[in-house]
Amino acid sequence: MKMIFVFLFMFLIFHSINARPKNKELIDMTYVFDENTLRYPTFSGYKIEKLVKGPSENLITKWHQYEDFSTSTHAGTHMDAPAHFIKGGTTVDEIPAHSFFGKAAVIDITRKASLSPDAVATVEDVMNWESTTLRSLNETIVLLNSGWGQKWNDRDAFLGSPSNDTTKLHFPGFSAEACKWLTENRSIKGVGSDTASIDPGTSTSSPCHGYVLGRRLFILENVANMNKIPIAGAKLYIFPMKIGKGSAAPTRIVASFRN
Repeated sequence: MKMIFVFLFMFLIFHSINARPKNKELIDMTYVFDENTLRYPTFSGYKIEKLVKGPSENLITKWHQYEDFSTSTHAGTHMDAPAHFIKGGTTVDEIPAHSFFGKAAVIDITRKASLSPDAVATVEDVMNWESTTLRSLNETIVLLNSGWGQKWNDRDAFLGSPSNDTTKLHFPGFSAEACKWLTENRSIKGVGSDTASIDPGTSTSSPCHGYVLGRRLFILENVANMNKIPIAGAKLYIFPMKIGKGSAAPTRIVASFRN
């Protein structure tokens, strides 16, 4: 009898291992933080203020290294908390951890964005995602893929202007109507973009920020590798720095999906 139980136990272990999903992809959707990290012109950039590296008295490694750095919380791949636009709103450290995991819904506007840097994802684009995938946007993190990630290493191309004048920027985003529709008609977790803002570069009043953050949701900006995940079926794992009373935080984002 004992041998039978041992056999059954080993069979179940073997079966569970082989039943796990195969060919699962993990995509890092985060840009490296360094001196070349891009950000919206009104925010300060990343800077290493102190770098120590060299021999040490450690008996094992004979080496040590450490850095002090400074950066805007709104630089590089980052999360905006409601406090960014809402007086008294939730700060990034107050956002519950369960919000940081969810299904990705990628709204692809790469074709129209290739024709105009001022292209926007419309209500029709958002609704088409549901009709194409036969899925609901409820409980998803809605992401914009405009193809702008390919411009990341060219600051002027990414922002659409060599100037720091925010009235001269040109890059895609969501239309105000699309963000309003999403927040009023679907129970989403957040909104993100592969550009410097979920609002298009031409926007001067950032209505999408108002609609999304006003619903106590979060925003992800400068999301990398958007073209490497499917429009549906990926899960996002989002890890913002837990900055006390912060309106935003540098964020590591990883996507997981079956190949």
